[in-house]
Parts: sequence; C-alpha cells; structure tokens
Amino acid sequence: GGWLLRPTPEPKPVEPAPARTVRPEAVAALGQLQPAGDIRNLAAPNAGMAGTPRVAVLRVNEGDLIKRGQVLASFDHRDGLLADLERVDAELRSLDQEIRLQAIEVERFSKAADWGAAELTLVDNKREELVRLQGRRDQALAERKGLQADLRLSQLISPLDGVVLKLHARAGKRPGVEGVMDVGANQAMQASIEVYESDISRIRPDQSVRLTSENGGFRGELFGRVLRISPQVEQRSVLSTDPTGDADARVVVVDVVLK
Repeated sequence: GGWLLRPTPEPKPVEPAPARTVRPEAVAALGQLQPAGDIRNLAAPNAGMAGTPRVAVLRVNEGDLIKRGQVLASFDHRDGLLADLERVDAELRSLDQEIRLQAIEVERFSKAADWGAAELTLVDNKREELVRLQGRRDQALAERKGLQADLRLSQLISPLDGVVLKLHARAGKRPGVEGVMDVGANQAMQASIEVYESDISRIRPDQSVRLTSENGGFRGELFGRVLRISPQVEQRSVLSTDPTGDADARVVVVDVVLK
C-alpha cells in the first residue's frame, strides 16, 4: 500500500546557537510488510460430520501484534461443545455418587453373606451393578477427554509471537481452502519498499527511518533501519491503490529491517 518513509535525523553534538533545525522530509513510496522468518497459515478445525465450522468471533485485525498462546478467533461450534461438557460433568457427578453408594451395598451384602444372612447370588448382582456403573463412568471420562480436545480446537490459538499478515475469513463465514489467517514471526520483520528513482538520493544504507501507512495497511508507526538499497532501477511491482498512479514509474527497491 501507499507509505510514507521518513528518514529520522541522526544524533549530533550540540552546537552553540544553531541557525535552524531541518526536519527530514517524508518520501512517498509503495511497500509490503514481510516476515523474514516463520510464516504460518492457520486453518479452522474439522468439526466431524458438520465439516468446517464458521468463525464466530475474530479477535484480531491485519497488522496486529500477537503473542504465542493468544486466542485469535473462536468458532461457532464452541457453545455446543461447552454445553456437552457441562452435561458430561453432571453425569460424572451423578455416577460418582451412585458408585459410592453401590460400593457400600456390595460391602454390606458381602458381610451378610459371610454370616449366612444373604445369598451369594445377590452379592454377585450387586458387584455386577458396581462394575456396570464403573464402566459408564469410564465411558463418560473418555467422552469428556474428547470434548476437551475439541474445545481446544474450537479456538484459534497463536503458535508464535508475531504479527497478523492476512485475514482470509470473516466473522459469520465458513473458512475456505485458504484457512482463517496467515501469521508471521515478528522477530525478523522486514519491509520491502519501492522508492521513486527521483527520491532515492535521500535514502542511504543504515539510515534510521519511520514508516507510516496512508491507506491503513498497518496501524501506528513502524521504526526500522535501511538494510539494503537495490543497485538497479526497475518498474514498479507493488500495486498502488491510487488509480491515477503511474504504473510505469521507475523505482528502486529498499529493504528496511524493522526494530
């Protein structure tokens, strides 16, 4: 998108009574943010027979800085999973109570059988019922474990410290083959900027610069250092949002490493 690249003044020794301070002038340019490191495409989970769930809430925008473990989005099947988990937890509480009572029954009837006051078949029946209840509890625990695994997937969690590069899905929509979003590690973020040939004399290697976006490609300001200035002049490759822009303009590519 359209950016303004502002060279920042280098610190100089204080001189007595300077005539005037010259503020560096902004250089208009087109550019793209790109991580020099890890880029991940984050997809939606498969919700079984229902297929890919819809995005319920998107918690980030393009250009947002993110932390590893941060919730980036949640999906519409999450509420159903939470309700199922609540049901299974209630069932487990009930089964635990029944098992405790049944274990007391087994112990009581076993003692009675030892004294000859109860039939052994009755004791066996009580034990079978206890085993049946314990089996139901094992099944409920397995269901709970599966629900917890599905719940973890019902939210999109950031796998890295970085930045949101591109959103492919919107709230209320079912993500397509492109997934939900692309994120990149921010420890190695760079900007590739196309500076007009007529302005390149104002840029030099190792220069400190400040970047702002005129069309909302990113929010706030980014600070960086000129890493490399291409030795050759070429035609513009980044598309301008300005329909009157000169597509045949001659530019020089400047790589800026972000701080």
